[in-house]
Amino acid sequence: MSSTRLPGKVLLSIGTKTMLEWVVTRVRRSTSIDEVVIATTTESSDEAIVAECKRLGAACHRGSELDVLDRYYNAATARDADVVIRITSDCPFIDPREIDRIAQGFRASSPDYASNCMAPGYLRGLDAEIMTMESLARAWREAPHGYHRVHVTPYIYQNPLRFRLLAVPPMSERDFSSLRWTVDTQEDLDMVRALAGELSGDAFGWQEALATLEKRPNLAKINGHIRQKQLEEG
Repeated sequence: MSSTRLPGKVLLSIGTKTMLEWVVTRVRRSTSIDEVVIATTTESSDEAIVAECKRLGAACHRGSELDVLDRYYNAATARDADVVIRITSDCPFIDPREIDRIAQGFRASSPDYASNCMAPGYLRGLDAEIMTMESLARAWREAPHGYHRVHVTPYIYQNPLRFRLLAVPPMSERDFSSLRWTVDTQEDLDMVRALAGELSGDAFGWQEALATLEKRPNLAKINGHIRQKQLEEG
C-alpha cells in the first residue's frame, strides 16, 4: 500500500476487480503453480491487503516492508516451498500461459533461476521469475542491503558465476520493450483500465490484448512516456 509513485495501487480498481484480484485470478489459471501466496508487510496500512486476501481466499504472509528478500524467503519457508515463482502484484495482465512456458523451460533445463525478462525486447508486465528454494535461501544469506534486498532477485541474476541462469527466449521476435502493462503510475493505471475496457472478461491472453492495443494505438500513448525506475532507485 505504500507505493511511492501510486499509493495503494494494488487495491485500486480495474473494471470491477482490484488489481490484486486480477493478478490472483490470472495466476491461479497457471497449471504450474500449486499455491498462490501474497507476501505483504507487517505495516498497519497493509491490513487492507490482508482483508483482500481473505476475500479472495488467498494465503497471506506478512514480513519486512523494506527487506523484501527476507519477506519472500520467510513466506516460502512457511509454505515449505521447493520452487518459487515470483509474480509482482502490479502486473494485472500477467498471462498464466506465459508462466507455464517459463516453467516448462525451467523443468527442461533445471537451472537455479529462470525468467522471461533477461532477454531484450520483452513486454513489461508479463514478467515471471522461477527459482529453486536453495537459490532463494542463498540470496537471503548473502545479498547485501540495498536494492538487492528490495527487489528480491538481482543478487541471483547479476551473479551468473554463482547461479545457473536460464534466459527464456522471448515469446516473439518482435521488440515489445516500448510497451508497459505494469502499473507504477497513474498513467499506467489509466492505460490498463482503458485496455481492459476493450477486452472481454479476464481470461484473455497477451496476444489478444496486444491485438486490441494495435487496433487502438492511442491507448499505448497514455503511458508511453513513463520511465521504468532503475534497480538502484529502490
